Amino acid sequence: MREGRVLVNGQPAREPGTQIDPSQDDVVVDGRLVERAARRTVALHKPPGYVCSQARQTPHQRLVGELLPAAWRDLYPIGRLDRDSEGLLLLTNDGELCLRLTHPRYGVTKHYRATVLGKIAPPHLKGLCAGLRDEGDLLRARRVRLLAANASHSVVELELAEGKRHEIRRLFAALGFEVERLERLQIGPIKLGELRPGRWRVLTAAELDALHRTTAGHTSFEPEGAGGARLLPSRPARDRGPARRQPRPTRPTAAGRGWQATDSVPAPGVDTPGGEASTAADA
Repeated sequence: MREGRVLVNGQPAREPGTQIDPSQDDVVVDGRLVERAARRTVALHKPPGYVCSQARQTPHQRLVGELLPAAWRDLYPIGRLDRDSEGLLLLTNDGELCLRLTHPRYGVTKHYRATVLGKIAPPHLKGLCAGLRDEGDLLRARRVRLLAANASHSVVELELAEGKRHEIRRLFAALGFEVERLERLQIGPIKLGELRPGRWRVLTAAELDALHRTTAGHTSFEPEGAGGARLLPSRPARDRGPARRQPRPTRPTAAGRGWQATDSVPAPGVDTPGGEASTAADA
């Protein structure tokens, strides 16, 4: 490389370790064009205990790339889930797609389900949407919904438009709650569905098109810097009329804990048992 025999997009790359996007950059070695890697994006159901990194920091770390075919080790995670979290993780070698799905200006929403220790009440849900300060960051959920609750545990579904480090765990910690289990269910239009832990699937052309349409000319969440954050509606609000409640059955996976069944209220903001709704998250 130091002899100038490697060109990246027509420019000499003399420093070892030069970063490239194998799906977009032209690399020439000794006058011969290196064939580009085919663009590929996969959905993985990350199990707990795996790290979203391409290199081990300790000898016994388990990397998410180990769950993919060896020939796909060039794929890197789009965003991250911490070691103890689980659920949907997208991996790609498409740098432009990665940028669009991770940069806050594109406002791609992500849906999570958190099981926390203790009983969550409506004021706690409103606090999650109103925003909390922690370590200089403004943390907030775009929408929240209480799925189930009893004296020892609660299950909350959250929608976020900007992912800060450990944001959901920090949000609940600021309210005095500990997250026992955290699952990511959806990124933009892509859902985890029935994908089993440790398994993966290649995104279809239709799903990739939906991801690109989600980010094309769309800015729904915009940070204001140190002063806070605000939500920008992606389209004019419509009068949907009075909300209709649909009863939600007791969560089947919480057998033995005596979960309390809740009502789901189809309104933005906070959904709570009993149908109380707040639009603080859209203000």
